[in-house]
Amino acid sequence: MTLSHWQERFEAWFNQSWLQDDKAHDVAHFRRVWKTAQQIMQGTEADRLVVLAACYFHDVVNLPKNHPERHLASTRAAQETLNILAEHFPDFPHTLYDDVAHAVQAHSFSAGIAPQTLEAKIVQDADRLESLGAIGLARVFYTSGALGRALFDGEDPLAMERELDDAAWALDHFQKKLLTLPDTMQTEAGRALAHYNADFLVHYMAKLCAELKGEYCQLDEDVLRRFSRLLP
Repeated sequence: MTLSHWQERFEAWFNQSWLQDDKAHDVAHFRRVWKTAQQIMQGTEADRLVVLAACYFHDVVNLPKNHPERHLASTRAAQETLNILAEHFPDFPHTLYDDVAHAVQAHSFSAGIAPQTLEAKIVQDADRLESLGAIGLARVFYTSGALGRALFDGEDPLAMERELDDAAWALDHFQKKLLTLPDTMQTEAGRALAHYNADFLVHYMAKLCAELKGEYCQLDEDVLRRFSRLLP
C-alpha cells in the first residue's frame, strides 16, 4: 500500500471517528506536519510510514495548555495510537509499532523526552516548526484567546523589567518557548527552517513594538538588535 493510501485511510478515520474542538490541533494540522516532515527527511533513510503515522497520530490525545497533566499527553497519545492501529488498521506492520509510539511520545515540548530515532527527530522538528512562522503566530493568539489570556503587556511588551509570564500575556510565549525552538531542532533541515521562521516572529515583534510607540512605518531597531542571533 502506498503512503498516499495510508494517508487517506488515516484522514478518513479522523474525520469519521475523532471528536475534538481544538482547531490548532486538527486534521489540517496533522497534514501540515506531514508535509513539513517530508521536506525534512528528503535524502535520509527514515522509514516514511513510521513518520507518516506519527505525524497523523501525535496529537490524538491532546490536553489543554493549562492542564496539570499536559506533560503526559504525548505518552497517552502514544498508547492510544497503538490501540487505534491495532483495532482500525490491523494491516499496519506490527514491527513498526515501537518506532511509531516513540516518535509520538517524543514529539512533545512539555514532555521533555529526547528522540532516539531518526524518525522521532523528524516528527519532533516538523511539529515544532508548526509553532514558528505565520501559522505559529496565529496559533499563539488563537490558543491564548481560548484560554482568556491578554494579547500583550502594553507597558512592557517584551518583559524588559518583569518576569516573562505566558499564562498572562500571549506575546510572552514568543520568548518563553517559540524563540527557543531553533536551538532544539534535531535535524539540519529543521534548524534551517526554524531560523527562517524565527526571523519572521522577530520582525513581527519589532513591528508590534514600533506601533506601540506610534511608529507605524518602521521596525523597532532595539528589538532587532536584542534578537539578532536569530536573524539571518
